[in-house]
Amino acid sequence: MSSIAPVLRGARIANSFAFGLQGFFFAVVLTELPQQKERFGLSDGLIVGSVVLVSLLAGGGSMAAERLALHRSSRDTLRIGLLLVALTGTMTAFAPNTAVLLIALGCYGIALGIVDASTNMQAVFIQHGYGTFILSSFYAAWSAGSITGALFVSGCEALDVTLRESLLMAAGIVLVAGLPLGPRLLAARDAETSPAETVTTGDRTVAVHAYLAFGIAMALVFAIDLAVGNWSALYLTDDLLADSATAALALAAYQGTSLIARLGGDPLVRRFGPRRVVRIAASVGVLGLAIVVAAPGPVVAIFGFLVAGIGMPVIAPLCFSAAGQLTSGSALDALIARLNLFNYAGTLVGGGVVGAVAAAFGHRAGFMVPLFFAAALIVLARMFLSHHEEGELPAPAEEHALLDE
Repeated sequence: MSSIAPVLRGARIANSFAFGLQGFFFAVVLTELPQQKERFGLSDGLIVGSVVLVSLLAGGGSMAAERLALHRSSRDTLRIGLLLVALTGTMTAFAPNTAVLLIALGCYGIALGIVDASTNMQAVFIQHGYGTFILSSFYAAWSAGSITGALFVSGCEALDVTLRESLLMAAGIVLVAGLPLGPRLLAARDAETSPAETVTTGDRTVAVHAYLAFGIAMALVFAIDLAVGNWSALYLTDDLLADSATAALALAAYQGTSLIARLGGDPLVRRFGPRRVVRIAASVGVLGLAIVVAAPGPVVAIFGFLVAGIGMPVIAPLCFSAAGQLTSGSALDALIARLNLFNYAGTLVGGGVVGAVAAAFGHRAGFMVPLFFAAALIVLARMFLSHHEEGELPAPAEEHALLDE
C-alpha cells in the first residue's frame, strides 16, 4: 500500500482541483447572466431557457463522457472536458449576438456534462483505492470553487472589469490550472482495467433497484439545490419584501453551510454509515425548508436556508459512492455517467416545477415542492448501506488493479 499511496494522494489532489475548477467556472457563468442580459437585451424567459438548454446538453455531455471513458479513460475524458470548458468560455466571451451566445452556452453545457461525469468517475475510483469514504471532500472542493467564482465576478464588477475580460480570465484560469492535473489523475491501468464484478440474475435485479433509488435521490437533491439557487432571492424580495442585498444572503447562507457540511461529511459517514447520514441529512433538510416555508420575514427564511444547507449537500456524493459498490472496472464508468444524468433531470424539475408552482401560487408555495423532496429522501435512505453492512464489503485492495501494482 505504501508504494501506491503517493499515486492515490496525487490523484485525490488533482481531482479535487478539477472539481474546484468546475464549480468556479459554473458560478462565473451563472452569476454573469445578469450582465449578459443587459449586454444583449435578453428577456427573463430567454435566460430561463438558456439555463434549461445548458442542463439538457449537459446530459448529452455526460453520455459522451461514457463513450470517451470506455474507449480511452476517465483521465483523458476529464482533460478533454476541462479544455472544452476553457474553449467554450472563450467562445462565450467573444459572442457578438444572442444567437452565438446561446450556441456558446449550449457547447458549454456539453463540456459541463463531460467534466461532471469524469470527475465523479475519478472520485469513485480514487475512493476505491483508499478503501474508505472520501467522496464528500471532492464536493467540498466544488463548493469552494463555486464560492470563489462568485467572489471573482463580484471583484470584477467592483473593479469595472468588462464582461468579456472577466470571462476570458476565468477561462484562462481553467486552462492554466487544469493543464497540470492530467498526469496526476488515475490512468486506465490504475482504474478502468480492473475486471467488472459478475452478478447473478437476482443480484442484478437488486442492483438495478438500488441504482434507480440512488438516481432518484440524486435528482431530488439537485432539484432542491436549483430551487434554492433560482428562487430563494425572489422569495425574499417578492414574498417577504426584503431588499436585494438581504435577499442575496439566502443563497450565501445555503452555500456556506454546504461547504462546511461537505468538509465534515467524510468522517461522519465513516463513523455512522451512509444510511444513517442520509436519513439525518434529509431530516435536517426538511427542518430547514419547513422554516423557509413558514418564515414570517427575511431573517427567519435566511436561517432556514442555512439549516437546509447543513443537511442536503452531503447526500449527492453518497449517491455516487453507493452506486460505486454495484460494479467495478470499466463498467463503473458507464454506470457513473448514466447516474450523472439524474443530476440534470433534477435541475430541470427544480427549475420547472418549482417555478410553475411559484408562478401560480407564490414562492412560499413553490418551496413546498423541495420540502416534499427532502421528506422523500428520508424514505430513500433505507436503500443505502448501514454502517455494519459497509464494513462487510470486500477490501478494495483485493479488487482493483491500482492496489496490485
